[in-house]
Amino acid sequence: MLVRLDANRARFVARAGGVLYLLIIVLGALGEGVVRGSIVVPGNATATAANLRSMEWLWRLGVVGEIVVLTCATALALVLYVLLRRVNRELALMAVFFNLVSIAIEGVAAVSLATALLPLASTSYLTAFAPEQIQAMAMLSIRSHTVGFGVALIFFGVECVILGYLIYRSAYMPRSIGILMQIAGVCYAVNSFALLLSPRLASQLFPTILIPSLIAELSLALWLLVKGVRAEQWDQHGHSIRSATVPAAAATSDVGAA
Repeated sequence: MLVRLDANRARFVARAGGVLYLLIIVLGALGEGVVRGSIVVPGNATATAANLRSMEWLWRLGVVGEIVVLTCATALALVLYVLLRRVNRELALMAVFFNLVSIAIEGVAAVSLATALLPLASTSYLTAFAPEQIQAMAMLSIRSHTVGFGVALIFFGVECVILGYLIYRSAYMPRSIGILMQIAGVCYAVNSFALLLSPRLASQLFPTILIPSLIAELSLALWLLVKGVRAEQWDQHGHSIRSATVPAAAATSDVGAA
């Protein structure tokens, strides 16, 4: 399979990955900036609950957007594996594992966004709680998403470092993007560990520390969409794989014959 994917097919796969990546970036930005940015009032559970009630449709749309992002991210993990496994199959597979763990944690965190609406529903059993308690429960669900998303980004950061190394070594994708992706991974990890260890420090770092991550991921997405892979280097890499595989197969055949 590694040697059968020619440059034209690789470009098609890469461009599909670019579309997925851009969709992830756009939907992620809309979810954070438009949906949660319009509804969540930091430190004010009362105002946040009021916004949730008045803009419930927008909040639910944001939850659906999160699910779409996770679906695209799962498909993108396969695309990146197909493109980079010829550099180092084991590392490419490790990147997939870290990505899937990140996606799973982020999926659980997305459930917290949906459950934020449950305390605000017009059901009889909720009359057992005071309005302040109901508002606090909704706010806690939103905070749970923030923490869960931060934990997910630690695993995603490790994936970015691995992808950056593979891209740097590939020759059929720009080394500069590989370096940027490694920087992005470090930034994600630092931001998330700061969130867990010192929320005050995290608030000072955010969002500046994630600017390199945005630049790196957007650069990779646009490269995949516009360029895909460098055809000559892709074919040369495939030829080197064939050259290494054929002697190994011949040696195995000789051993069997002996």
